[in-house]
Amino acid sequence: MSRTLSAPVTVAFDYTRSTGPVLGRFLTGLRDGVVVAGRTSDGHVVVPPPEYDPVTHAALEDFVEVSSEGTVTSWTWVPEPVKHQPFDRPFAFALVTLDGATRPLLHALDVSSPDEVSTGMRVRIRWAEERVGAITDIACFEPSDSPAPDPAAPLGAPAGAVDPVTGIVVPVSLDYTYAASPEESAFYRGLAEGRILGQRCPSCGKVYVPPRAACPSDGTPTAEEVELSQTGTVTTFCIVNVPFLGQRITPPYVSAYVLLDGADIAFLHLILDCPADEVRMGMRVKAVWKPREEWGTTIENISHFAPTGDPDADFDTYKHHL
Repeated sequence: MSRTLSAPVTVAFDYTRSTGPVLGRFLTGLRDGVVVAGRTSDGHVVVPPPEYDPVTHAALEDFVEVSSEGTVTSWTWVPEPVKHQPFDRPFAFALVTLDGATRPLLHALDVSSPDEVSTGMRVRIRWAEERVGAITDIACFEPSDSPAPDPAAPLGAPAGAVDPVTGIVVPVSLDYTYAASPEESAFYRGLAEGRILGQRCPSCGKVYVPPRAACPSDGTPTAEEVELSQTGTVTTFCIVNVPFLGQRITPPYVSAYVLLDGADIAFLHLILDCPADEVRMGMRVKAVWKPREEWGTTIENISHFAPTGDPDADFDTYKHHL
């Protein structure tokens, strides 16, 4: 058996931002099936339009509509797509200079082989079936047989938009593999056996849970494994009243730091089985475990902590652990 444990972890949230007048104009155009560019003071036509002129630094105010067709100026082949890329099959990323623009736009090009891509090839936008005002409204580029237009052809001004896009929600996520230390691995294996394990510093005698490889007070490596009580004291807490995406418990509920008996550091968990407004500092609580068949090597084996019904702990017993 490996001395240490590891597991895949995903940290994710939805980031909501306002678009502002420039990016909002561009995204509104995509939603309506047109590409809006910005003309800078040095005569370049840029897609997407920048919020500020790169030369004068003034807010950009000159917008034009460019074509949905263009020319590949550079490209790279993606033989093994990864999560969240435009396709789950091989494809190309390409810099495409749309007709009427002077600066390229980066997006996916849907071809089945690198032999089907070349610098200078003509392509067109494949629009998404449902457009919402996001860069993904351009599903991808695809090969086109149309010839390049006269570069001197005048560009049109974008029409005024109805119900402009003013905000977008962008999913943000990070996938990584977490490798636990030997001490943490022992802690997680203990949880799989229904035990809560910590480590004691041989110098100061403090007990840490989850365990640390070294005492944060004096740097001494921890060596002695300690099985802790499954009862403890609420040292401080927060009542969660605001709902959010992915929330598994309906507010209000309490997230609290629990100082287990025999430990010198509190750890965070849920306090349930009582009204949120009855939770208080000093409340005595006990671990409530999930059914054994649901256990793994995770702190989630403990469903939550619940009041024991015992008298509150005296403040002096936990005041140094707030």
